[in-house]
Amino acid sequence: MSTLVNRLDSRQADFNQRLDQLLAWESVSDARVAGVVGDILGQVKSRGDAAVLEYTNRFDRRSAQTMADLVVAPEQLHAALDNISPEQRQALQVAAERIRQYHQHQLQNSWRYTEADGTVLGQQISAMERVGLYVPGGKASYPSSVLMNAIPAKVAGVDELTMVVPAPDGEISPMVLAAAAIAGVDRVITIGGAQAVAALAYGTETITKVDKIVGPGNIYVATAKRAVFGQVAIDMIAGPSEILVICDGETDPDWIAMDLFSQAEHDEQAQAILLCPNADYLDKVEASIAKLLPTLQRNDIASSSLKNRGALILVKDIADAIALSNRIAPEHLELSVTDPEALLPQIRHAGAIFMGRHTPEALGDYCAGPNHVLPTSGTARFSSPLGVYDFQKRSSIIMCSPAGASELAKTASVLARGEYLEAHARSAEYRIIK
Repeated sequence: MSTLVNRLDSRQADFNQRLDQLLAWESVSDARVAGVVGDILGQVKSRGDAAVLEYTNRFDRRSAQTMADLVVAPEQLHAALDNISPEQRQALQVAAERIRQYHQHQLQNSWRYTEADGTVLGQQISAMERVGLYVPGGKASYPSSVLMNAIPAKVAGVDELTMVVPAPDGEISPMVLAAAAIAGVDRVITIGGAQAVAALAYGTETITKVDKIVGPGNIYVATAKRAVFGQVAIDMIAGPSEILVICDGETDPDWIAMDLFSQAEHDEQAQAILLCPNADYLDKVEASIAKLLPTLQRNDIASSSLKNRGALILVKDIADAIALSNRIAPEHLELSVTDPEALLPQIRHAGAIFMGRHTPEALGDYCAGPNHVLPTSGTARFSSPLGVYDFQKRSSIIMCSPAGASELAKTASVLARGEYLEAHARSAEYRIIK
């Protein structure tokens, strides 16, 4: 086993056990955190603004007198956009436009059809009215997350988008505020933690209750989101960042090492895995890791991630790699091979698929266009990236003609009486034409 990163061989007898241990990750909460969050949710639900103000001043070292002190005025958002560097502004605008263009393709439209007897069936698509966007603050500054969460909501037609972002000691990233301006966020409030989730879920005197809460946060935020699910919708409970690379051994090993770092630097629990059928190439990538790791600013974090949860895995062949990838169902999958199109139909489970040697995962994080909010911890087996469809609802449309109602009522009557639901049956039978 390497001192830098785990080395596994899919042909070894204990491989499955070792891989399961590597993939294992405990969920986002524990009893202590759940207890703290439960108290905060209860206080905000019963006391509203007063509780939010109290928790914000305590946890974020603020001295706000009223909730109005925590609301960012629209002119402050536009001032932030004016004051960031021209390079930063252009990067945000380019990314925003690409994200908007991509997500416009996801818009779903209402539809209907008419049967021979005049009965009309269909589906009406409508946007959610209000959505809350949680954005991490403090050390974390993610303007890209603002764009990725807010723009699909706006493309969907959401009426009101409220962004909450903590500002510890009163400090907040100008790029986060600028991104909010570009994305068309309607309201920004500088609160965070479980109290912000509670305010969005239950509503307060200042904050209108939302229909859905999206966006990443720490363990308290994730636990709060899970607790309020049902009162409101949520996007997902996200685990640590993941990247899995399938490589044929022909890509520059420095490129692959840096691609692995791009997720390992997120946090110590992030996971970076390389699958390759060439043992010599894995040695080269390991040498690149040893060479490049000390050059990273977040060297300590990336080192811990690779040592504890990273792996270079020798597989029998590319087919074996694909089978393992589908088993892992990674958040990000890079197909760093000569002909990625040939492999694509075999990929069943992945949040986002990056095809070819010149498509690093990092481009998807910022500006390629597809959403970077992706299923983690194997949930790509049944979940999809955040998209416009997450902010749209579907209502069934049924309009029967007299003749159509008469025929359907005969069938409904039989089924209803078979379930001993007499009123159902008689309600239908009233429509039968004698």
